[in-house]
Amino acid sequence: IIPYFGFVTGILFSLLIAFLQFDSSTAMISVLIVFTTVQLLESFLITPKILGDKVGLHPVVVILSLMISGKIFGFIGLIIAIPLASVFKVIYGEALDYYKSSRYYE
Repeated sequence: IIPYFGFVTGILFSLLIAFLQFDSSTAMISVLIVFTTVQLLESFLITPKILGDKVGLHPVVVILSLMISGKIFGFIGLIIAIPLASVFKVIYGEALDYYKSSRYYE
């Protein structure tokens, strides 16, 4: 709820200031477009890229793990999504190395 709360309060205050300062719908529409564009860029590009670089996950994996874990486990799922995805990445890497060094692979 916190990310939505920040977005909603930010957009409301921005629209209020645009209305009080310019008193036109054009300014309010401009603020709405700019705010929404920046918010979408931050949510879907910048944050996953930074978070993915820190834990070594692709940004798409970060977004998908948050979506899937949040849908299945709710708020707790959002908290544990990235660490859980990192654990799965390590387990997958170890299993792949084990498989490649086995007699079956050779």
